[in-house]
Amino acid sequence: MSEPLLSVRNLKKHFAVSGGVFAREVDRVHAVDGVSFDIGKGETLGLVGESGCGKSTTGRCILRLIEPSSGEVWFQGADVTRLGPDAMRALRRDMQIIFQDPYASLNPRLTVGAIVGEALQIHGLAKSRKALEERVLELLETVGLQADHMGRFPHEFSGGQRQRIGIARALAVDPKLVICDEPVSALDVSIQAQVINLLEDLQEKFGLTYLFIAHDLSVVEHISTRIAVMYLGRVVEIAGSRDLYDTPLHPYSEALLSAVPIPDPTVKRKRIMLQGDVPNPIRPPSGCHFHTRCPIAKPDCSQRSPELVEKRPGHWVACHYRG
Repeated sequence: MSEPLLSVRNLKKHFAVSGGVFAREVDRVHAVDGVSFDIGKGETLGLVGESGCGKSTTGRCILRLIEPSSGEVWFQGADVTRLGPDAMRALRRDMQIIFQDPYASLNPRLTVGAIVGEALQIHGLAKSRKALEERVLELLETVGLQADHMGRFPHEFSGGQRQRIGIARALAVDPKLVICDEPVSALDVSIQAQVINLLEDLQEKFGLTYLFIAHDLSVVEHISTRIAVMYLGRVVEIAGSRDLYDTPLHPYSEALLSAVPIPDPTVKRKRIMLQGDVPNPIRPPSGCHFHTRCPIAKPDCSQRSPELVEKRPGHWVACHYRG
């Protein structure tokens, strides 16, 4: 991969847990626990894993919607985590997010025109009211909406239409990186396909780079160039999309893929059933976080934490005994 557009290095986010009479910090939730990856210009990195593994927190830390506890986030030669308020405000033109819930992410008191045009006004990208309206109209048509939708309110739209409004809002400032935080998980399956196709068309048209966060591996397969698999705050495997689906190396990735439904009833796949539950992120297991549920775990897995190592060209795995 050429020079990456985004580089994340040892990113951590620990949330304080308060307790007692004086509400003092008594523990910490290890939501993101040392995540590292790169995203090249124009590619889509899918970030997958079970609910609660830290995917959305990772995306929000990259944008500093949540302040990371430690680590580095390099974007276009600048460490995002060290930027001041003014520099960060300017950088937000190049880094945008599409939120998971189209029902909660739009201000119900604003019209669609005001929602999409708000960022244009904040960054001074519309020199007149007419220019603002023309740009908003162009954005709505780009995502498949109509001109008369500008004066309507979010409650007048379906879930798929609301998500298109969210996409138009993200595109308003011509970003280079868009973080898609489970953008189709709240939509019907038929609408999911439409939104995925729209995102692919927009990527080709505008040269966008995506971090696509999801827990549905069948959705990620079609849009991602590469896929990173997370478990309990850590990335355990990164590979090209086809490579990961054909030959996963980490036991957790194998278990996830074995649960993906296959539409052809004649195709048989061995279902891998993991034992136990996901450990508590307040006190994650020592060593490899996955060793408590891993079918190939050995005694030293609880002592040594595996590093993400390139076992094959472009295929990185954090496992002592695979690859």
